[in-house]
Amino acid sequence: MSNLKPDKSPIQLSAHFQPFIASIDCGSLGSVNPQVAITYLHGTMAKVNLTFQLDSDIPQDDWRITIRPAFAPTFHWSPHLTPTDEHVIDQHSFRSPAIIVHDGDRMLTIIPDPDAMAAMPHQSVSGDDDAPRWYMDLDAPRNDLTLGMSATAVKEHVLYIRKPGAVFPRGTLEFGFYIAITTDQEEIANPWRHVLEFLWDGWGRTLFAAGEPLRGSLESYVQHAYEWAFHRWDKAVWQEFELDGRIVGAPVFIVNVTQSPNYPGVANEREFRSIWNQAWFSSLRSAQGLYRYGQRTGNNEYVRRALLAKELALAAPQREGFFPSVIAAEMEEVEIEGKKVNRSKGWETKYWGNSNRNPFTANVKEAPLHLLDMSWTALLMLRWYEELEPDERLLQYAVSYADALLGLQDERGFFPGWIDADTLVPCGVLDDGPESSMSVTFLLKLHELTENESYRTAALRAMEAVSKYVVSEGRWEDFETYYSCSRYGHDSLVGQKVKKNNMYKQCNLSMFWTAEALFECYMATQETSYLQLGRRCLDELLMTQASWQPPYIFVPALGGFGVMNVDGEWNDARQSLFAEIIIRYGIELGVEEYVQRGIAALYASFVLMYCPENPEVKSRWEQAWPFLGESDYGFMMENYGHGGRTHDKDDDMGEFTIFDWGNGAAAESYMRITDHLGKTFVDKR
Repeated sequence: MSNLKPDKSPIQLSAHFQPFIASIDCGSLGSVNPQVAITYLHGTMAKVNLTFQLDSDIPQDDWRITIRPAFAPTFHWSPHLTPTDEHVIDQHSFRSPAIIVHDGDRMLTIIPDPDAMAAMPHQSVSGDDDAPRWYMDLDAPRNDLTLGMSATAVKEHVLYIRKPGAVFPRGTLEFGFYIAITTDQEEIANPWRHVLEFLWDGWGRTLFAAGEPLRGSLESYVQHAYEWAFHRWDKAVWQEFELDGRIVGAPVFIVNVTQSPNYPGVANEREFRSIWNQAWFSSLRSAQGLYRYGQRTGNNEYVRRALLAKELALAAPQREGFFPSVIAAEMEEVEIEGKKVNRSKGWETKYWGNSNRNPFTANVKEAPLHLLDMSWTALLMLRWYEELEPDERLLQYAVSYADALLGLQDERGFFPGWIDADTLVPCGVLDDGPESSMSVTFLLKLHELTENESYRTAALRAMEAVSKYVVSEGRWEDFETYYSCSRYGHDSLVGQKVKKNNMYKQCNLSMFWTAEALFECYMATQETSYLQLGRRCLDELLMTQASWQPPYIFVPALGGFGVMNVDGEWNDARQSLFAEIIIRYGIELGVEEYVQRGIAALYASFVLMYCPENPEVKSRWEQAWPFLGESDYGFMMENYGHGGRTHDKDDDMGEFTIFDWGNGAAAESYMRITDHLGKTFVDKR
C-alpha cells in the first residue's frame, strides 16, 4: 500500500481567475497523472475535468486536489464539519455540495461535478467501505480547499475520516468540478443563491420535470397514513383517556415493527408511552391535518379524534402562563413467553413533563420548560383558531403564555432557551440563539389576531437580535444541534466555531424558523429588508436539500432534506415542515425554483412510506422486515441513511414510526398546503 501522494501537476486557469486562485495542485494515481480539460462556461465559471487511464488497479490511500485562494477569506462554508486533519466531508453529505469562501470583495466557489460522481465505478456507490469515495475538505487556517477520493469511515455521530486501503480500479476514472468567481456584492451578500440556482438548473429541474421524487398525486399516501394510524395499527397508535374530567386523545409518540399486527413475536414498546407537543413531535400539528382530512372526506370519527388532540393540548396545565410539552405513562419491564419486554402501566399512571432533548437531564419528569416548544404549540393554537374553528380557549391560552413570554425578553431582544420548571428562571444555555425566531412568528400572529401592539414590538425586537447576532454569524445553534442523537461538541462547541472550518456546528431547524419569522416580519411591515434577509436564510437552509439524485442514495432523494453539518440523514421528516415556507417565498419573489423545491420537499416527505405506490422502497422494507404486509401500508421511517452510510442491497430501513414526525406530519403538510393553495397547485407538476 502506498503512502499519500504529494501534490503536483499544477492546473492553470485563465488570467481572469488569477485574482481569486493562487494555485491548484493535483495529485497523481500511482505514476499516472490525469488528462486535464478546462471549459469556460462564461467569464466567471470554469469546468475542470480530469481523466485517469489506469492500466491496472492502483492501491493508494488518498488522492486529492488542493485549491488555494489568492485572498484571505473571512467567510467559509461547507456542508459538513471536518474538525481535525483526519476528518473529511464524505460524499454522503453531498446534497447540494459546494465549498464557498469570500473576503467581502471576492468570492470563490467550488462545486463537485454531479455527473462525474454518477459515473464512478459501482463499488464506490454501492456501499463498499474499501472503495474510493469522493470527499471535500475546508481548512480555513491554511487557506486550503480540497477535493479528493479516498476510502472513508464514519466516526462519532456523524463525522467522517479518511480510511487506508482504497484501491482505484483499472480503466477510465473521471473526476470533475466547477469553479465560480465573483465580485458582485449581491451574490456575496447571499453566497448560496448562485450555487442553488446552478444545481437546480443543471440537475434538479430536469429530475423534477420527469416526476422525481414521486410521480402522481399524494392523495393515496395521505389515505395510507391515516388508515395506518387509525385502522390498521389503531390499537398500538391511538391513545384515548380521561384527564381532569375530560376525554382527550392523540397518537402515541412512537411505535416500532414489533407492534405490527403481522409481527410473529412479542411486541416491545421501544420508548416510554407518551404524547408530545414539542418542536419536532407535535400532536397538535398532526391533528390539524386529520381535522382537515376528516372535514374534506366527511369522516366524523377523524374530526372527533382531532378535537380530542386539541383538548389534550389545552389540558396542559399553565403556571403563570407557562406549560409542559409531554404527557407520559409509567413503564415497566415484564416477561412474556420467556422474553423481557417494555410495557406501559397505563394512562392511570400519567404525568406531565418536558422534552428530554435538553442540556440538563434525560428525565422527562425533571426536564425544564422549553420556550421553543411552548411558542410552537401556542402558534399552532392560533392557526387552529384562525383556520379551523374559532375556539376562544385557544386564543386565551396563547394570550396567557404570550404575556408571560414578554417578561422573559432580555435587553438585546432574545428570549431564553429553557426555564426552570419550578422557579421559571432562565437556565442559562442557548439564551441568545435562533430559537427566539419561533417566538417572533408566534407573537406576530397573536398581534394580527388581537391588535395588541406590545406583541408586535417584542417580535420585531427579537428579530433584530437574531438578525444581528445569529444570521450574520451562521450561529444556527438550537436544541437539536447539541442535545439530540448528534451530541458532538455539546461539551466544547456551544457558542464556539470549529477553528479548522471557521464555522459553527449548525442545525437547519433554526434556519427554517428564522426564514419563516423574517417572512412574517415582511408581511407585517412590508419592509423588503426582512424579505431579502429571509431569502438569505432560506438559501442557507436549501443548501441542506438534495438538488440531485446521487447514485449511492438508493431511494428517491430530490427535494429531501438533511439535518445538520454533523449528521447523516437524507429525506428527513422535517421537509414536510419546510415545504410551505419555501413555496411562499417562491410566490412572493416570483421565483419558480423555490416553488419547485417546496413541492419537491412535500413529495419527498412520502418517499419512505411502506406502500405499493413506492415499489422499490417497499421491497427494501420487506427485505429488512419480511413479515410486513398490506396491514402495514403507511408505516414510515423518519429518515434514510442516518448513520452516514447506504448500501445498494441491504440498507437498514429502520424499525419505528413517529406519527407526529413522519407519516402524520407529512399528511398534515399536504392537507394544509392544498387547503391554502389548492390541490391543483400541488399536483400541477
